[in-house]
Amino acid sequence: MDAFNQLLSTIDSFIWGPPLIALILVGGIFLTFRLGGLQFRHLGKALRYTFKNEKDGRGEISSFQAMCTAMSATVGTGNIVGIATAVVTGGPGALFWMWMAALFGMATKFSEGLLAVKYRTMDKAGHVLGGPFYYIENGMGQKWKWLAKVFAFFGMCVGLFGIGTFTQVNSISSAVNGFFDPNNAYLVTVPLIGVQVSVATIIGGLVVAICAGLVIIGGVKRIASVSERVVPAMVVVFLAFSLLLIVYNIDKIPVAIVTIVSSAFGLQAFGGGMLGAILIAMQMGLARGIFANEAGLGSAPIAAAAAQTKEPARQGLVSMTQTFIDSMIICSMTGLALVLTDTYEIGLEGAAVTTAAFQAGLPFVPPAVVSFVLMVCLALFGFTTILGWSYYGERCLEYFSNRSKKGVKAYRWLYILCIFIGPYMTVSAVWTIADIFNACMAIPNMIALFALSGVVAKEARSYFKRLKDANGAEEAMAPRPDDSEDWKTPKAEAMAKVKELGM
Repeated sequence: MDAFNQLLSTIDSFIWGPPLIALILVGGIFLTFRLGGLQFRHLGKALRYTFKNEKDGRGEISSFQAMCTAMSATVGTGNIVGIATAVVTGGPGALFWMWMAALFGMATKFSEGLLAVKYRTMDKAGHVLGGPFYYIENGMGQKWKWLAKVFAFFGMCVGLFGIGTFTQVNSISSAVNGFFDPNNAYLVTVPLIGVQVSVATIIGGLVVAICAGLVIIGGVKRIASVSERVVPAMVVVFLAFSLLLIVYNIDKIPVAIVTIVSSAFGLQAFGGGMLGAILIAMQMGLARGIFANEAGLGSAPIAAAAAQTKEPARQGLVSMTQTFIDSMIICSMTGLALVLTDTYEIGLEGAAVTTAAFQAGLPFVPPAVVSFVLMVCLALFGFTTILGWSYYGERCLEYFSNRSKKGVKAYRWLYILCIFIGPYMTVSAVWTIADIFNACMAIPNMIALFALSGVVAKEARSYFKRLKDANGAEEAMAPRPDDSEDWKTPKAEAMAKVKELGM
């Protein structure tokens, strides 16, 4: 196992080297300038649109449901465990680079959401299909279909072996074990793999797999229905708990900010260690930041494509808010908790270090209560991410296999099997595997975003001009110049099905 972990670390260090860091960060900066800092100028409008569904929009699920489905996959254990891992490994400076990735990543997320709607298509049953594979194929042209296939392949892998299963259930079971059996008093040996784990870990993994399976079999509408109820509640609970910690330790905030910024630029290192400290902080901050908010990864556009909307730019604005809520608010809470309490230096990892941070930062709250609240937050965060990524993985498989129904059914069962396996892997292994597949998925998507940036800028200019001409009233806006929504030659029976469903 040690040799395997070392191999994974070597691959991870190679993939997440300066070239990929530059590609993603420069991509976000490039799109920010090309869109005129749109994420800063229209953030307020984007947040309003998030809770206001578009009238007469066409799609399978409401814009809010699409946002919650994407958020269910985005807001996961990466917000609690992933950011903790980044700060422990890369130092407080990793939090600064996560903020940079998020601020510029909002332009990336806007572009992804816009392109997802502009280039979406339909199958014969009238189901809306979209995502990077479709905007690569329909936007860049058929000669780039191989790149779309590459994205779809790694998208399946991320779902099965990365964000979707291993990391989520591993973190959930670790939190459950930490609460019910912190001293590992009830250990058993798991057959076949010969690993000793707590009974609490086994039971936690089984419960998650069974509950996830019951929802996953129901498809996107059941996933969206569960997500729009669970996601807002879990975010509010975690934010309330985190704000309590920050308010109690408000006097430490200035020192924490100085520590974060100085660490980001290697000012706490000496001599030749300065550059190395900066690179490690950047690597961990960007890698975990992208893992948490998925800007540039290409996953969220798969859900955005199903939204009931006829304005690609509007859905781009809604998609953009995911990164703001996820990284600038939720992830920051976790990172600040670790820095304010200095628990990132005590030698713990994963859920354990986050729990220690909140226990240290809230001394007036019984440790058992802190552990319970974080366990519940982790369970909900991880569970909704499992659901969201099952949908993403299926869509990737459908594209890769030319919509094989048997393949989708097999994928669902394999996905559930991976949920069973996750609890028995080491924390470092599951997060490193996730980082590797994230990078492989991000590369083709970022290539497409660069290639189609002109289309994004044109659509954005058209939308905001028409909105301005209507004095900000969406209902009075002139229709898009091409109000066909750029559907790619939908079948006659599909169009009839759309009208029948009222989409």
